[in-house]
Amino acid sequence: MNRLQDKVAVITGGTTGIGLATAKEFIAQGAKVIITGRSQASVDQAIAELGEQAFGFIWDAIDSGAIYRFAEFVQENFTSIDIIFINAGVAKFATFEQMTPEIFDESVNTNVKGAYFTIQALLPFMDKGGSIVLNTSINAHIGAPGASVYAATKAAVLTMAKNLSVELISRNIRVNAISPGPIQTPLHTSTKLGLSEQQVNEMNQGIIEKIPLHRFGRPEEIAKVALFFASDDSSFVVGAELIVDGGMTL
Repeated sequence: MNRLQDKVAVITGGTTGIGLATAKEFIAQGAKVIITGRSQASVDQAIAELGEQAFGFIWDAIDSGAIYRFAEFVQENFTSIDIIFINAGVAKFATFEQMTPEIFDESVNTNVKGAYFTIQALLPFMDKGGSIVLNTSINAHIGAPGASVYAATKAAVLTMAKNLSVELISRNIRVNAISPGPIQTPLHTSTKLGLSEQQVNEMNQGIIEKIPLHRFGRPEEIAKVALFFASDDSSFVVGAELIVDGGMTL
């Protein structure tokens, strides 16, 4: 059954990991998908993999001013949109003593400001009955060394989802949040995390020991949850958060 037949979905950060897996799932369920990515190469590669139902736009979520160019692209190519999946983000970890204003600003501007103004810019083109899904993190709920700023941004996004769900329900637009646990994606690499390979390996082993399922999650498992929130299967679900972490927060 095509649960998103004839729907149009926007997925920010849709060229790799959770975003790309969700784009594949949405297309398989009948949707047209607009993805964003930071580079022409990454967007082109993702579009080639996704096929003719996918459309790409080069944009970095840290540049909130450029979101209006993206909104113009959406308006020029589509009558309306039905789904927004706010997935673009950065995960930079540093201890409290090592945190820098540059890391702080990049994290907040990408994960919080970028998410907020993306929704604001795209909202005028969204149909009634639409669904907005925000990708947050279990770090909004747990304490972890070096994660203070990242966790703060994800807690802000989670609170954003709850407040926007109240504000937008009069337009029959539902807002919900997914809080993944550790997921095996390109975001979880030494380069992206700003850590050495040894630090990442040690961190991964420590994380796996805390997960009852004894493994990292797969991007496809988060995509299935995004599909639930995006489809009419969740038509009575508003302002909810679904934690997908293999039991880690237990």
